[in-house]
Amino acid sequence: MKKAISENRKRYLERINLYKKFGYDINKERRSILEKALPLSGKVLEVGTGKGYFTLELAKEGYSFTSVDISEEEQKLARLNVEYLGLDKKVDFRTENAEHLSFDDESFDVIFLINTVHHLANSFKVIDELARIVTPEGKIVLSDFSAEGLRVVDKVHASEGRRHPVSKINLADIEKYLLRKNFRVEKHKDKFQEILIAHHQII
Repeated sequence: MKKAISENRKRYLERINLYKKFGYDINKERRSILEKALPLSGKVLEVGTGKGYFTLELAKEGYSFTSVDISEEEQKLARLNVEYLGLDKKVDFRTENAEHLSFDDESFDVIFLINTVHHLANSFKVIDELARIVTPEGKIVLSDFSAEGLRVVDKVHASEGRRHPVSKINLADIEKYLLRKNFRVEKHKDKFQEILIAHHQII
């Protein structure tokens, strides 16, 4: 097990350094997203664990939370990432489809969806689920690559001999949808990321 953890850590650092070669500091970006989402309190959910990059940032900051992903294989890698730093007890990993989450209505005070929208086949179904399970005083934090960020991601994947498919739905579409669902949306943007922080409108 120790070997699997150390080998995964090596791949994780190689990936970070590869992005840095193209001018993109992933660690800095994650910290920036988290800072813009503050304050965080109550029950926290991450939707779209992936390999656990943002999962690790939340755990390092001391948060205990639930993280869901449709891919059990990806979550295995995420577990190895947090286990390397001895933070695995901070995260309740669950394999779930974000279009049909098992949680009750109004279950979470903060929900993160980071670098996931561009992967989704049915983005609005997922947003409907997040709107269902967030508390009335809670918030949904969505962040995804800007056009420049996607260009870097394409370069990284090309350097590995792979392609990076992207959904036609982007954060601008999600923002319009959230506004129609009576959310107030706060926006942030930098070179590589676009961020939406959605709150229920107080009527």
